[in-house]
Amino acid sequence: MRIEELATGETGRAFAAMQALRAHLDSEAEFVRRVDERQREQGYRIVAVIEEDGSVSAVAGFRVLDTLPFGRMLYVDDLSTLPSARRRGLARALLDWCAEEAVRLGCDELHLDSGVGPQRQDAHRLYLNAGMRISSHHFSREL
Repeated sequence: MRIEELATGETGRAFAAMQALRAHLDSEAEFVRRVDERQREQGYRIVAVIEEDGSVSAVAGFRVLDTLPFGRMLYVDDLSTLPSARRRGLARALLDWCAEEAVRLGCDELHLDSGVGPQRQDAHRLYLNAGMRISSHHFSREL
C-alpha cells in the first residue's frame, strides 16, 4: 500500500472509493467532470491509498482555505474507504497524510465536517482518536 495524489486525468480511479461515502454519485463520468472541471479550480485535490495491484481502496478529497476564524487550514471535504478495505487503518493513514500536508503548506489547523447518526460512530471515533475535537456545529439550509 502507498499513498499518492491523483492528478487531473486520474480522478476516475477514486470513483469507487468515493462512492462508498457519496452514494448519490451514480456516474463516474459526471464525478470526473465535476472534480476536474469545477472543484480542482477551487483548489480541490485527491489523495488515495493505492494497493499493490494498483486499485484505489481509500481516498481523501481536500483543499486549503484561508478563513478569519481559523486562519489557514486544510479542509477535508471527503474521506472514504471501500467497505471491503475498512478496519485496516487506511482512513487514519490518509488523515495523517493530510495533517503532514497541512504543515508543509503552512496551515494552522486541519478541519472536516462529519454527518451525525449511529452509522457515523466509527468515523467519529477515528477522528477523536486522531486528535481532532468537536469544535462547532455546522448548519445548512437547502435552497
